[in-house]
Amino acid sequence: MTAFVLFSGIVLVAALMASPFGILFANEPSPDTIPLNAAVAEVSKEVCSTLAELQDGDYDSIDLTGALPGWREVIAVFAVRTAGAENGVDVATMDADRVDRLRAVFWDMTEITSEVDTIYHDGGENGEDWTEHILHLAVAAKSAEEMSTDYRFTAYQKKALAELLDDPALLDALLHDLDSLQYDAAMLRRALPRNLSKERRAVVERALSLAGKVNYFWGGKSLVFGWDDRWGQLAKVTADGSSTTGTYRPYGLDCSGMVDWAFYNATNGSYVIGHGGGAAMQHSYCTPVRWEDAQIGDLAFYPDDEHVGIVAGWDKDGSIQIVHCASSYNNVVITGKEGFVVVGHPIYYTND
Repeated sequence: MTAFVLFSGIVLVAALMASPFGILFANEPSPDTIPLNAAVAEVSKEVCSTLAELQDGDYDSIDLTGALPGWREVIAVFAVRTAGAENGVDVATMDADRVDRLRAVFWDMTEITSEVDTIYHDGGENGEDWTEHILHLAVAAKSAEEMSTDYRFTAYQKKALAELLDDPALLDALLHDLDSLQYDAAMLRRALPRNLSKERRAVVERALSLAGKVNYFWGGKSLVFGWDDRWGQLAKVTADGSSTTGTYRPYGLDCSGMVDWAFYNATNGSYVIGHGGGAAMQHSYCTPVRWEDAQIGDLAFYPDDEHVGIVAGWDKDGSIQIVHCASSYNNVVITGKEGFVVVGHPIYYTND
């Protein structure tokens, strides 16, 4: 089995390098580059901001038509436009310049408009008249073929675009990649102690694999092995208790959803801490410990269990590092203590 996995990895690497322009082959993590799906998440942040501005108002209901362009097509167009032009640059790494170029392609392919429908209701003889405000959002997406025309691709670029789009598995392998880590996540993974239990290691490694890649979504849960295809797709926030409830935004995870996903994936689906009941329920499956006794893989909580994260290690200055899906960052991030006030030892780690 190990030999087969290794062979499959070699074949994938060869396919990536042989594809047009060696598209987006991930190099060693560095502070100046990010994985492709992290770049996608950066653009999704802007989608969130745009939608938040459009939906900022007192509306009785909000509806949405259309969908964002498929990321396969966006990435293919980006690669061909960036590397295939006469004065093109490679797309082997996603640095700030390449992310800006990706962002430009996405918004050239995407238009989001809004319109308010005002309906006056007659309350009749015994009722009060009232006015209903409905916000209509419309998303229009251009296809790769349309962008080929808009960008005036050459015959060579058109051929390269067709080749990329004919191999969706290649693009999916990059878009759904959880093995390529952001630099800070990679450094923490490398620093995991050799004597760390396999249970703790698995949980932390899974959590670190999401850093920078999955946007925050209130009520966002996922009991899916690996990448969830819903991440990044527009969805309505249905969970109560948030200012975003009833609005649309790219789907992702909330704080407890990220912790659930990490445990679920670390245990091959056999364990979900808190059984999907949120941060407070997850806390109830932990034994309190002091900060000085915190271990990698423990859970950290805000006051009143308003937020939860996973202890991932310590930085070079000895400050604790916590991986969590935070609304303030709109992403899975690695930070210091910040607002975390207590830490708990999950009873799942029975062998400690």
